[in-house]
Amino acid sequence: MAASQSSLSRVPSRCTETAQATVAFEIAGYSLHKGLDRGKYLRSPVFSIGGYDWCIQYYPDGKNKDYEGYVSVFLELLTKNAEATTLYDWMLVELVMGRSNVVQYGKEPRVFNRQKSAWGIPKFMQTTAETELIYERNQCLVLEICRNISVIKETLEIDLPPSDLLDNLAIFLEGKKGADVTFKVQGEVFPAHKNLLAMRSAVFDAEFYGPMADKGAQDITIDDMQPAVFKAFLHFIYTDSLPSMDDLEDDDKREMFKHLLMAADKYATGRMKMICEGMLCKCLDVETVATILALADQHHCSNLKNACIEFMFSSNKMDDVIASQGYLHLKRSFPGLFVEMFERSVKSRKI
Repeated sequence: MAASQSSLSRVPSRCTETAQATVAFEIAGYSLHKGLDRGKYLRSPVFSIGGYDWCIQYYPDGKNKDYEGYVSVFLELLTKNAEATTLYDWMLVELVMGRSNVVQYGKEPRVFNRQKSAWGIPKFMQTTAETELIYERNQCLVLEICRNISVIKETLEIDLPPSDLLDNLAIFLEGKKGADVTFKVQGEVFPAHKNLLAMRSAVFDAEFYGPMADKGAQDITIDDMQPAVFKAFLHFIYTDSLPSMDDLEDDDKREMFKHLLMAADKYATGRMKMICEGMLCKCLDVETVATILALADQHHCSNLKNACIEFMFSSNKMDDVIASQGYLHLKRSFPGLFVEMFERSVKSRKI
């Protein structure tokens, strides 16, 4: 009796695991069991399928008086307090020909539980003179159950609420509970937690726990960032998302993303840096593209840099770009970048 486990398949609201096996029960000394009396049965050795214990019940004189003249067979679930849904076939093996004849197909699943632990066929085989002669001659009857027994385990999947970890971390930041470091940014104070900052930023990790760290430092002054920018930066550190900026005008949003990109570069928060790059790529215009290009070059933002150059060369407003203050600043302060733009322009024209 060999059982093989199939892979786990999932359907909405439940998971179904199917175990398949073919089980043979040999009734040796066939004629010796005749006359055992109605309602009495032989039980096969216990076998396990799908994590449950089973046996086959063989009634040589029928399960009760209603089935006199028939052999009855049943499959019984032995595992206590269990419930299993099965689909199976019953077969009778012809010993001479070495083949199995299907007696009954499993047309629909059967549920085995405490109320009904056995299912089967009361009229499995009629004990006519012809059949008696065949099996008395061989003194053996072999039942197969079956080509497959499918034990279907169903467990409801609990609908879990969405994770509130990020919300809790945001509350953790705002509540200041357990804060062990304070940032002073242009007169505003921001309590925070060293362990979390160090986990999210290699720069903070080195500052708080590196070889040169001042383990007792609790007050840190930041002079190169605006309070609103630092607050948004801390929000990202704690929640991995930027705060809502719906109340800001487009120009103010662009400025916020520029400053947050600089903060991300300073404190080595790569994901935040990429998010800011993507947002700036979406808000390029002729007045600001040159300034953003310079920013991208300074902070090694290749995607943003390429987007700026492509915007400048593909725009029908190149004259307006050249006339902007940002372009003049770019030309004076970043001659290397200006040369790179010129070379790209020449190459694009050749193509």
